[in-house]
Amino acid sequence: MGITNKSNHHSKMKFKEQVRQMLFAFRDPVLFVSIVTVMIVVVLFILIPLITILKESLVFDGTFSLHNYTEIFRLSYNIDIIANTLRLGIAVSIAGTLIAFLFAYATTYLKIAHKGFFRILSILPMISPPFVISLSAILLFGRSGLITRNLLGLRTDIYGFWGLLLTQTLSFFPIGYLMLTNLLQNIDPSIEEASQVLGASRAKVFRTVTLPLMVPGLANAALLIFIQSLADFGNAIVIGGNYTTMAVQIYQQGIGSYDLSGATALAVVLLMISMLAFFLQKGVIGKKSYVTVTGKAAKERILIDSKIVTRPVYIACMAISILVIAMYALVPYGAFVKLWGVDYSFSLRWMKYVFTIGRKYIIDSTILAFISTPIASILGIVAAFLIVRKKFLGKGAMETSILMAIALPGTVIGLGYVLSYNQRPLVLTGTAFILIIALVIRSFPVGTRSAIAALKQIDPSIEEAANVCGAGSRKVFTSVTLPLIRPVFFSSMVYAFIRGMTLVSTIIFLISAKWQMLTTAIMGQVDQGLYGAANAYCTVLILIVAIVMFFMNLILKRMNIDLGEAY
Repeated sequence: MGITNKSNHHSKMKFKEQVRQMLFAFRDPVLFVSIVTVMIVVVLFILIPLITILKESLVFDGTFSLHNYTEIFRLSYNIDIIANTLRLGIAVSIAGTLIAFLFAYATTYLKIAHKGFFRILSILPMISPPFVISLSAILLFGRSGLITRNLLGLRTDIYGFWGLLLTQTLSFFPIGYLMLTNLLQNIDPSIEEASQVLGASRAKVFRTVTLPLMVPGLANAALLIFIQSLADFGNAIVIGGNYTTMAVQIYQQGIGSYDLSGATALAVVLLMISMLAFFLQKGVIGKKSYVTVTGKAAKERILIDSKIVTRPVYIACMAISILVIAMYALVPYGAFVKLWGVDYSFSLRWMKYVFTIGRKYIIDSTILAFISTPIASILGIVAAFLIVRKKFLGKGAMETSILMAIALPGTVIGLGYVLSYNQRPLVLTGTAFILIIALVIRSFPVGTRSAIAALKQIDPSIEEAANVCGAGSRKVFTSVTLPLIRPVFFSSMVYAFIRGMTLVSTIIFLISAKWQMLTTAIMGQVDQGLYGAANAYCTVLILIVAIVMFFMNLILKRMNIDLGEAY
């Protein structure tokens, strides 16, 4: 009883403190407006769409019912789709984590050539449309594939599970690579060297010291890749064939068959699986760490140069890198041939097509990406600042909702927008505004997470000193906080622009005759079998992203900002 009273007393005190902080915020207009703005964005464009989906899934013939859920688990077709998604997710997470570890270990622990090349190739899939690899896989290994038909004379079918496994693995292993590289760099070499001094072989040190230290990181990487596989729509619709996944089925059921109730029920099931994996990664495994130091390692690591280890790892990394290069080289090549699989002679036909008929797609995509980029970056940094530095009522809910949005499948949030904002009082579908919001919501949570990590490493007393000297929240944020986390801010801008240009799963529900996107144009060309046009669109998209990134990096170098500090 005494424990309960103490707990209640603590809760009341905490609530009173939050109310006091909120009342204090009223006195600082900039702080108050920031809190209210972020809250409105979270409620309107994260929480309400999810609540709407849940509500729609629980209605059948105008009444509350679990019919839509019982139908999912009654029909073997739906059970097969769920099983397909889980089977693929598990396979991709295992394969992707293994490749990520291979590249991370090679670039961190081994004395091998072409490390810079491997690093670049390891992050290349992150800065391109999600289905470029699928399109290239079809051109290489499809029925009219350059390798399968032209070189080997085979009529193979790349569509289905194995095609998806290949393309999703190559698309998502960079996520694991970045995480595992950072983890391996932070392992103190003296721990491993101590084992060797005591007589342990390199193999035993790896098995008994390095690998156990990596277990939480490997599990984290596997779960993040699993979540990406669950949510993937681009690869699944391009190369999935008859192997239907939940993300594709939600779109086909909701937009194709206009069965919104069934689509929302399936969306809720997908959301629950994604959230379970996300909270397992964040709440259970994410808190475990066997690494004994923080920051960079205390001494320089002695790299392994034994040919028994370096040679097979180098060959494996080079083989994967060559495959990735071949896939990306094929896209511009395919844009300049007359008819893929039939006539490989040079032609400007598809590029002319893109810059005439497809000009609107290019202009609309670039405009919307440019508008959404600064909004997403600023919103992410402001949200992180409020979460880490301020106390106010609802802060915990805000943080949970924003970070949860990272794991939201695009098809789920897109369907939520269609249901929530297709009728009064707020009709947004068909407008540029809802597309910009979709791009912002898919980007800013990642920037928030990075900024939270950066802010936690900065002593709050620096900002408190500015407050004591009379600076308000706006002045502290712009003059003290923001300069300290500039790399994170600009890296979030780079990420937001890339995401804005390459997003497909959410916006495919929201495009209209008035506003079009390059990614949906590419999907349409692939669906019609016009691979030359699809390649031309992809080439233009990649060129736009590359040009913007080049100029952004040029500007940042002149400002002495190293984006590497943000990771």
